[in-house]
Amino acid sequence: MKPKLIIDDAIPFLEGRLETYFDCRFMPGEEITKSDLRDAEGLLVRTRTRCDESLLEGTPVKLVATATIGTDHIDTFWCDDHGIRWCNAPGCNAPAVAQYVYRALIEMGLPFPTPETPESQRHVIGVVGKGNIGSIVVDWGRRLGFNVIVSDPPRAERGLTDEQYLPLDELMARADAVTFHTPLIKKDIPGFTSTLHLCGRRQLDSLRQGAILINAARGGVVDEEALRQVRAEKELRIVLDTWENEPDISTETLAVTDLATFHIAGYSRQGKERATRAVLTALEEQFGVILSLSDLSAPYTPSERLSEASIRDSYDINTDDHVMRLDYPQFEHLRNFYPLREELS
Repeated sequence: MKPKLIIDDAIPFLEGRLETYFDCRFMPGEEITKSDLRDAEGLLVRTRTRCDESLLEGTPVKLVATATIGTDHIDTFWCDDHGIRWCNAPGCNAPAVAQYVYRALIEMGLPFPTPETPESQRHVIGVVGKGNIGSIVVDWGRRLGFNVIVSDPPRAERGLTDEQYLPLDELMARADAVTFHTPLIKKDIPGFTSTLHLCGRRQLDSLRQGAILINAARGGVVDEEALRQVRAEKELRIVLDTWENEPDISTETLAVTDLATFHIAGYSRQGKERATRAVLTALEEQFGVILSLSDLSAPYTPSERLSEASIRDSYDINTDDHVMRLDYPQFEHLRNFYPLREELS
C-alpha cells in the first residue's frame, strides 16, 4: 500500500511527480483537519495550515513539509518532541523578495546612485534581518551602490563578524529606507526572542521625515496600530506586502499605505519551483523514493545585469497594488491564483 499524503492544493509543480509512490489527496490548506490525517504519513503545506498538537496528535504523520521559508505555522518544538520530522524551504524566494524591495524603492522615488554619486550623497538602506533573504537584499543594495546598514540582534549575539550590526533603533534613525526580513516569533521561547511588533511606536518615531518602510517579512513584525498613529503625525512612505491577521486585513492600514500587495513579494516562478524542490527532497529522504526534480529551478545565482533599469523592467509592482486596492477582500484568492512572475535573470 502506498503511503498517503495530504497536500495543500496551492503548492505548484507537483502534478505527476508523486502518484507513482504515494496516495495523494489535494485540498485547500485552510481546510485540512485532523480527520483528514487519520491515515496519512505525510503532510505538505503552505502558511495557511497550523501544524500543531491540535492537528497532529494521534495521527500517523511522520513528515510535515512546508513549501515556504517561514515556519511560524508549525509548532516545531512539539513536532520534535513527538518524533515528527519537519522541514521548510529556506531562501527559496529570496531573489524575488529582493526584486520586490528594490522595485518598490524605485516606485517610492528613492534615487539610485550612479558611479559619479559621491559617497556622502548615497542614500542609506537599513535591512533588518540578515538571513537567507536579508543577505540577498543587502548584496543587491551594495552592488547597486547604496550605503547598506544591518540590524540582526541574534547574529550579533552569536558574535558573527560579517557585518557591523547595529541596534534596531539606531538603524531606524539613520536609514532613508528600512526593509524587514525577519521571521515572526510570537513569544519568547528558549533560544529565540519574540519578533511580534519588533517595529513598534518607539522605532517608528525614530524614522526621519519622508523615510520609506517596507514589510515583506511577516504581518505582525510591524505594529500596524502604531504605524497608523505615526503616519498621521509625520510623513512616511509605507510599502506592505504582509499584514496582521491575514487574510482579513485592516482597511485602516491599507488606507495609509503607498504600495500594498497581497503577500506575494516572493512569488516568482523560480522561487516556487525551489520550494517545491525542497518538499520533494524531504519526501525522498523520508520515504526512500526517487522523484523527478530535473526541470525545477536550481539554487539562485546572482544576476550579472543588476541595475535600476533591469529591476524596473522585470516587475510592475503597480499592477499588484492596483489589484489589491480593487479586490482586497479576496486577499487569499488573489494570492493563490497569482500569475507567477519571472525573477531578474
